[in-house]
Amino acid sequence: MFKKVLIIGGLAVAAVGVFFSVNESAIANNAAVPASIAKPAESDPTQLNAEFLKAKIKGKLGLEVEKVEATPVPGIALLITNQGLFYASYNGDYFIQGKVYSLVTEVTDLAEESLANMRLEGMDKFKDDMIVFKAKDEKYVVTVFTDITCGYCRKMHKQMADYNDRGITFRYLAYPRAGIKDRTGNFSQGFKDLRSVWCADDPEAAMTSAKNSQNVAYRICDKPIEGQFNFGRQIGVNGTPAMVLSNGMMVPGYQPPAQLEQLLKSL
Repeated sequence: MFKKVLIIGGLAVAAVGVFFSVNESAIANNAAVPASIAKPAESDPTQLNAEFLKAKIKGKLGLEVEKVEATPVPGIALLITNQGLFYASYNGDYFIQGKVYSLVTEVTDLAEESLANMRLEGMDKFKDDMIVFKAKDEKYVVTVFTDITCGYCRKMHKQMADYNDRGITFRYLAYPRAGIKDRTGNFSQGFKDLRSVWCADDPEAAMTSAKNSQNVAYRICDKPIEGQFNFGRQIGVNGTPAMVLSNGMMVPGYQPPAQLEQLLKSL
């Protein structure tokens, strides 16, 4: 029996989580699930109705659920949302924020495979809107969420020649750590600075200048800075630098050139 037990570390069974924002009016109104969507049979707790669960979570929390997947845990589904991964009971009565680990054979993060796929699919959508520092003799490609005010991001960038010499290509995605908008509802300075870099005539040169504390001309253009930031939040980025490898694995924090090369070789 204990082999089937799953540890749910740091989970919060709650209507409102700490790390994501929900639609307060949806909670206040306690929005109902449309009658056209059938509720799972009470007598069959193993029945998963994805559309019902999507509707109930949206109605209760205002959270957009993009995909519902079954898990090995009886009666618990994985929710892939616009604000990250969560879990819920099949009938939607319980909402879980946190990680679920399987101990059946070895300690396994049940969401990691889904997250890896999400990262790879999402990165593909932004492939034409990345700032790329390509290695001449490319052996590896890493995608890095970056912010020009981040000290370790600057340190990594100053070592770009060393990374490239080791065959490591860097692809940058924007992640303004202060968020997209400030408390007054205006675009944050971090967002505007990153947008200026992405909109520059030479984005690579602008990125280097910005990470060397040099001024970058203010620019406005149609670049998906907000989309990249939201994608980062969805796949678990909560700081910079955050690096996604070619297999979808995410490595947070600064990685020196030699250390990153060894990590990539070991995959």
